[in-house]
Amino acid sequence: MLRMKSVEGSAMHHADASPATKHETCYACHGTEVEVRGVKTVTTSVGDIEVPNLINWPNQGVGRQNPDGSLGACTACHPRHSFSIEIARKPFTCSQCHLKPDVPAWDVYAESKHGNIILSREKEQTWDAVPWRVGRAFGAPTCATCHNSLIATPDGEVVAQRSHNFGSRLWVRIFGSAYSHPQPKSGNTSIIKNNDGLPLATTFTGEPASEFLIDKAEQERRQTEMKKVCLTCHSTSWANGHFAKFEKSNAETDSMVLAATKLLLQAWQKKLADKSNPFDEAFEQMWIKEWLFYANSVRYGSAMAGPDYATFENGWWNLTHNLEEMRYQLEHNSAKR
Repeated sequence: MLRMKSVEGSAMHHADASPATKHETCYACHGTEVEVRGVKTVTTSVGDIEVPNLINWPNQGVGRQNPDGSLGACTACHPRHSFSIEIARKPFTCSQCHLKPDVPAWDVYAESKHGNIILSREKEQTWDAVPWRVGRAFGAPTCATCHNSLIATPDGEVVAQRSHNFGSRLWVRIFGSAYSHPQPKSGNTSIIKNNDGLPLATTFTGEPASEFLIDKAEQERRQTEMKKVCLTCHSTSWANGHFAKFEKSNAETDSMVLAATKLLLQAWQKKLADKSNPFDEAFEQMWIKEWLFYANSVRYGSAMAGPDYATFENGWWNLTHNLEEMRYQLEHNSAKR
């Protein structure tokens, strides 16, 4: 939600942009509301025919709202004509949307040990097996393995049930707001209201809108479900260590985002930026980069074992440098006034 607002509210989406160009921003992946506004006549090889006049079409965003009231677009993961489970399970499908700089899941996966195995031995995997048996049908996880596929042991014992809710195994959300926070209870995040009065899961200073987020018990249940997938290959100590490291990375990036946010609040207080639109001025866009690009890169790098993304590729280096640049700009511009 905050990412979409930043695109709409910044110079990236210029004042003269048409509604169609918005579909090439966040909406291309998230989806828009497809409406029917009357009919139109089209010429075909068999003559003129009348067809529905669709607004906000074409769009295959996973969160698309369809004219019949249904939600989603199966073709986001299962392309037309084949509706292939193989394509949906391969990481290339997820790379349509989950790319750097804001959601670098594919980029991190491609450099990780898991990605290295799959991309090197892609032809050795049985992509359409149901259930998907660890060690028999596939030798390393893809995005679908961890997030939504029906996973079983080599003997067929179910480890994780299939789900088309890609957040069902996730206990923490690392990209929906400036800060990491518990997963929302509902996929419709527009219903969230934080103490700033905004439809965001946290306030500008990181206070969670807890009423709309899963509680500690549900977080622990989901983390246990995700850990079951890890334990099909890894030892308990390895999995526990990885999850602890990931939690620490989230806490430290949140701390640095908070430091950047406090600088932004000072800039607004000193009239060095106009808070009426928190996304359109240079100083505000430095704040956006702090969490949207740099903190997210660290979080994804930590979650998916991509150390270069956690360090240099929009990671800790950029997170620290950008924060120091914000401090310098605030002090320099304050001194000039």
